[in-house]
Amino acid sequence: GDELLKGFADRLSNCVRSGDTVSRHGGDEFVIVLKDILQSTHVGVICENIFRSIAEPFHILGHKIHTTCSIGIALYPQDGQDAETLSKFADMALYRAKDLGRGNFQFFSSEMNQRTLERVTLESALRSAIANDQLYMHYQPLVDLHSGKVISLEALLRWKHPELGMVSPDRFISVAEESGLIGSIGEWVLQRACQDIRRWLDHGLNAVRVAVNVSPKQFRDARLGDKIEAVLQSYDIAPRMLTLEITETVLMQDTASSEATLRQLKSLGVSLALDDFGTGYSSLSYLKRFPFDRVKIDRAFVRDIINDTDDAALCKTIITMAHSLGIMVIAEGVESEEQCAFLRTNMCDEIQGYLFSRPLPTWEIEELLREQRCLPHHLLGTKKQQRCMMIVDQLEPSDMLAVAHLLVNDDVRILSAHTGAQALDLLSQHRVDMVAIRSALPDMDSLALQRSVQSRHPEVAVYVIN
Repeated sequence: GDELLKGFADRLSNCVRSGDTVSRHGGDEFVIVLKDILQSTHVGVICENIFRSIAEPFHILGHKIHTTCSIGIALYPQDGQDAETLSKFADMALYRAKDLGRGNFQFFSSEMNQRTLERVTLESALRSAIANDQLYMHYQPLVDLHSGKVISLEALLRWKHPELGMVSPDRFISVAEESGLIGSIGEWVLQRACQDIRRWLDHGLNAVRVAVNVSPKQFRDARLGDKIEAVLQSYDIAPRMLTLEITETVLMQDTASSEATLRQLKSLGVSLALDDFGTGYSSLSYLKRFPFDRVKIDRAFVRDIINDTDDAALCKTIITMAHSLGIMVIAEGVESEEQCAFLRTNMCDEIQGYLFSRPLPTWEIEELLREQRCLPHHLLGTKKQQRCMMIVDQLEPSDMLAVAHLLVNDDVRILSAHTGAQALDLLSQHRVDMVAIRSALPDMDSLALQRSVQSRHPEVAVYVIN
């Protein structure tokens, strides 16, 4: 690390003039003071020289190390009259450069200062909102496309400020993440959701599973599992009543650690949902590797599902792929009957969106649950019972998807298992018509698995394929 900093400093020094100053400000941050700049374009030229210089790899202890940088710029005298002000404004410009994707330079503007002031004001107000209980919950129902019943709710945070009015989650969630408040907010949401579940149960309602979003900061908390278990025990709630929604971009940051965390959470008995699927460049291996129960198709792909053939094909593929791995599929942002019909025809399991209900405050959700409100009958349609086939083999997800495509016209749902134990577990959770077992399995003899399946599930046809 020290050798890299020295090499980086040398290259910066070679990019400026003899009368300019290069200094290390701390950590991995450097400050450059340029003298006698007549036009701002001259600063841009130097920045481009810096980018070209550091693009070349550093050779340190026999290794090639590649780096990038972001640059923020403040100009004297228009941006500030003293070093402190100029440094502060250059820092704001630096963070703007990082927000825009890094690897670029940005000049300070008065709008940046205004945005910073707004962010500081909003952060202060958010801290006060947490302390003064100004946050509250809405819930949006998720509906089963086969029965039409509400089978789950997603917990959504809302904030009404006494002066600012309703503050959009798009505004305050990003502030919470940047300020480090997201951890305490996430714990508050978990507590409140479990408290609401307990109240609904005590009121005699047939309470449904509640989904809670897990932030990146929460997910990286080593004590997350212990905290969730403690809250469930505190309100005497069965773990199956809780679903944790995790976005795929969180998983991509450290797949090995993510897998361990998910398996720990799964061991608690809670349900796991992969949120915003398709937006983070996930591969098929992600669904195979991580123990998710449900996948949520992002609303961006559902919005134009009727008119856009690419979106339609993508949704069909996600549904087929997930089902082949024994994972249920939820479509977000369903707003029209046409979208609902498309998803039902293509075997999507659940939908969420304004077609059935907007997010509702707790008292309206209680009323909805008490009425046992369902999707209108004409949206459910009449379809034949879908057949289900399980293949017990060491096939890769891409090969399993190919098998599923071969059978999709026959209205066959494909489940895959890679071990005998996994096959028996899936059989306990799903209705299966036929099981095809390849002779070589890593954990048990194929004939032993055949006998076990036939004794536990005599209605299932079992074939061993040599």
